[in-house]
Amino acid sequence: MRDVTWLTLSAFGGPQAHVALFLKILVQKRRYLTEAELMEINALCQLLPGPSSTQTLTAIAYKRGGMPLALLALLIWIFPAFCMVTVFAITLVAWQNEQQNLNLWAYTQLMQPIAVGLVANAGIAIVGKLVQTREAILITAMAAVAAYWLRTPFLLPVLLLLSGLATSVKYRRFVREEKTRLSVKWKYLIIFLGLFVAIAAIGGITRLLPIRILENFYRNGALVFGGGQVLVPILYNEFVEFKHYLSPAEFISGYALLQVVPGPVFSFAGYIGALTMREYGISGMIIGSLMATVGINLPGVLFIFFAYPFWEQLKKYRPVKASLEGINAAGAGLVIAAVFLLWEPMPITALNLITVGTTLMLLQFSNISAPLIVLSGIAIGWLITQWTVT
Repeated sequence: MRDVTWLTLSAFGGPQAHVALFLKILVQKRRYLTEAELMEINALCQLLPGPSSTQTLTAIAYKRGGMPLALLALLIWIFPAFCMVTVFAITLVAWQNEQQNLNLWAYTQLMQPIAVGLVANAGIAIVGKLVQTREAILITAMAAVAAYWLRTPFLLPVLLLLSGLATSVKYRRFVREEKTRLSVKWKYLIIFLGLFVAIAAIGGITRLLPIRILENFYRNGALVFGGGQVLVPILYNEFVEFKHYLSPAEFISGYALLQVVPGPVFSFAGYIGALTMREYGISGMIIGSLMATVGINLPGVLFIFFAYPFWEQLKKYRPVKASLEGINAAGAGLVIAAVFLLWEPMPITALNLITVGTTLMLLQFSNISAPLIVLSGIAIGWLITQWTVT
């Protein structure tokens, strides 16, 4: 649990950067699993709706210690971010009442180039370990190009499935394994569907705002593929444009907060839930944040508990085992695409280029950890802003 605590306090930059940290700490440092196993789990989570990095970490903990360890890891992973976004929402409301502005630029200006460096380092490591054949190289390149140009979350599961299918024909190269009868834990899917209906019904009957917040975020968590980057515009359309629970400025302030809050990007839901309940005081804001956090994470976790044990059984079959080459290669391509997608909106300045290069060099050729680089970037960003102002 010490490793999960360290991760949740240092995992900046979104799901791609989170996978880079998982690779660095859980694979290379602790050797809880191999690079291939990490990419298999991450690919499985890409096939499912919900918070991919949260699902990946939960599945790793489930693999190591079963349900109790998975639930403990999940709580440790999401709790610090939940506390931070809730406190920030409460502070923002208090500052608004005092007509003050909170500018996060001083702390966030180097986060994007650092994230590019983190993901680039992960891409180098993953490609070096997992892309070994001509077919894998071709799939990696095609996946990277497709992910960069098409940019739709629905592409990800299709791309992974097609890539796995492309290499599954090589199944004769694998030795037959003794297999047991497939056992599917349907109860988690039944729980998911039952909660979906029950929460919607209770919210519709009672019209209680906390229950409606729970339903809103449970629905989004159940239907969103592609992680936090996809979730953010969906939440903007629903809670700013349609329901007017937040102003555009409040939403943008919260989005800036994501750059300095470690942990899952889906923690943004807690910020929105808190502001939605602002009329009920601090206790109401805490309840709103809790409802949103539970709602957005619960479907993805139930999907993992349903799908991961079945996947562990299924991959013993030779065609499925052969498909892992294509799935891992496509996963590597998605990481490569993420480097360019993160780079694209970043201003091309000398400071940003130096930050990307320095981050990559430190990760490649020194023992300085990624969390220390991120925390140093926050401090340097603040110092640069203070120097500019003075």
